[in-house]
Amino acid sequence: MNIAVYCSSKPHLDKRYHEMALELGHWMGRNGHTLIYGGVDAGLMHTVAHGVHESGGQVVGVITRNFAPMADRLVDRLITTADLSERKSRMYLISDLHVVLPGGVGTIDEWMSALSQWVVDKREGVGIVFANVDDMYGSMVRQLAELADTPFAGDRHLAAMAQVANTRQLIDTLEKITNLNPTYKQD
Repeated sequence: MNIAVYCSSKPHLDKRYHEMALELGHWMGRNGHTLIYGGVDAGLMHTVAHGVHESGGQVVGVITRNFAPMADRLVDRLITTADLSERKSRMYLISDLHVVLPGGVGTIDEWMSALSQWVVDKREGVGIVFANVDDMYGSMVRQLAELADTPFAGDRHLAAMAQVANTRQLIDTLEKITNLNPTYKQD
């Protein structure tokens, strides 16, 4: 399965975030899943790629031209896009499942883009698993729940996501999802 991972590229993050990213990468590699990610050699992005690579999995980086000089040496395949919009679209199109780890505005932007596209495409089931470590995305979750109660959106977007709080829940949830839907997407 091709799994897109959205996460921080910031340096000097707490080791527990890196431990989560590394364990996710190890799980992906051991289970034959391909990582689709932002492709840079920095922060949690590099950590998850390291875990996948170290465990024998495939690593696909999707990077904008302006960040190409920062491409991670661990990528097996590098896809270069003109801009962020094309990058997000390409990542979505070649991914079967999306995982959101701790990150900032860019991570939230990728998460919401994937969620919007999942709903627009009328895809069924859980397509996005997000790690709400220490309730860091709590305000976002509450906002989406409030939005579901308005005439502007239903609860379909809530049904497309699974929330986890720690690494064990993340891996358990991913195992359930990937065992229910073991299809592979070819690009």
